[in-house]
Amino acid sequence: MATESAVGRLPIIDFSVEQVLKPGTPEWNTVRAQVRQALEEFGCFEAQFDKIPIHIGKALFDALEQLFDLPLQTKQRNVSKKPFHGYVGQYPAVPLYESMGIDDANIRQNVEAWTSVLWPNNGNPTFCETIHAYSEQLSELDQIIRRMILESLGVEKYLEEHMNSTNYLLRVMKYKGPQTNETKLGLNAHTDKNIVTILNQNQVEGLEIQTKDGQWFTVKPSSSNSFIVMIGDSLNAWANGRLHSANHRVMMTGNEARYSTGLFSIPKAGYIVKAPEELVDEDHPLLFKPFDHVKFLDFYYTQAGQTAPSALHSYCGL
Repeated sequence: MATESAVGRLPIIDFSVEQVLKPGTPEWNTVRAQVRQALEEFGCFEAQFDKIPIHIGKALFDALEQLFDLPLQTKQRNVSKKPFHGYVGQYPAVPLYESMGIDDANIRQNVEAWTSVLWPNNGNPTFCETIHAYSEQLSELDQIIRRMILESLGVEKYLEEHMNSTNYLLRVMKYKGPQTNETKLGLNAHTDKNIVTILNQNQVEGLEIQTKDGQWFTVKPSSSNSFIVMIGDSLNAWANGRLHSANHRVMMTGNEARYSTGLFSIPKAGYIVKAPEELVDEDHPLLFKPFDHVKFLDFYYTQAGQTAPSALHSYCGL
C-alpha cells in the first residue's frame, strides 16, 4: 500500500512483499501504479525494501565512518575523469560535505580495485564485501523500479536497451554536524542529473525535498529498511516530461555527523538520451533535444549550468 508519510509527506511504497518483485502479478501492477503516481506528483517516494540484511546495513555505516576517517591525502586518491565521480570535499561553499564515488560497485572486481587504491597494502576485504553486497541488492531495486516506469509509460519494448544504456555509481557521503542548533547548509538545492537515485542514510536527518508548489519539507524515513527513490533529469527528458525530477537539498543541525549513500543509475558516455517516439504526440510535444549525459554534466558544472533555473532546459530544452 502507498501511504503518506506522517512528517515527510512522501508516498511510502512497499517492495518487501515477494509477489511485488514478480512482473505480471496483481501485486506488481498495483505497486507499478503507485510508483507512476508518486513520480508524477513528487518525483520521488519512500521505498520499503527488506532484501538487504540488517547486518549489512549496520556494517555499511560502520564502514563509511572508517572510510571518512582516512587521511585527506588518502581520500583524494579517489579520482575520476567524470565530474562528481571521485572525491569531493574541502569546498568553502559547502564546508560540511564530503563524498567519494565507486563506479559499478555492484561488480565485486570493481570494488576490490577501488579498495586497493585507498588501502594499497592488502586492500580491505571486509569493506569490499559490505559495499559489494549492499550495491548488488540495491541495484535489483533500481531495475524493478525502472521496469515499472517503462511499463507504466507503455514503452516496455525499450526495456533491454534502457537497462543496457546505464552504469551504476555508488556515492558515499558524510555531512559533519555544524556544532550548533542553527540550521546550516549541507548540500545546495539541486535536481539529480542521472536516471534513478536510491538514497539511504543513518539515523541523522537532513534531506529536504521541494514540492511542485515550492514548499520544502524534511524527509524522515519510516524504518531502517526504507530508501528514498527519486528520478533525475535524464529520465525526466527520456520520458518527455511525464515524470517530475525533484529539487532537493541537505540541511544540517546539531553535533552528529550524517552518513548517507546514493546508488545512481547513469547513462553511459556516448549514449544519446532521447524520448521514444511513442511518448511524443500533439498533447505531449517534444520538450528536449537528444543529448549525451556526460556532455550535459560538463555543462552543468559550468557557471551557466550552475546559475540556470533548470540546467536541463538551458542545455537542451526546446
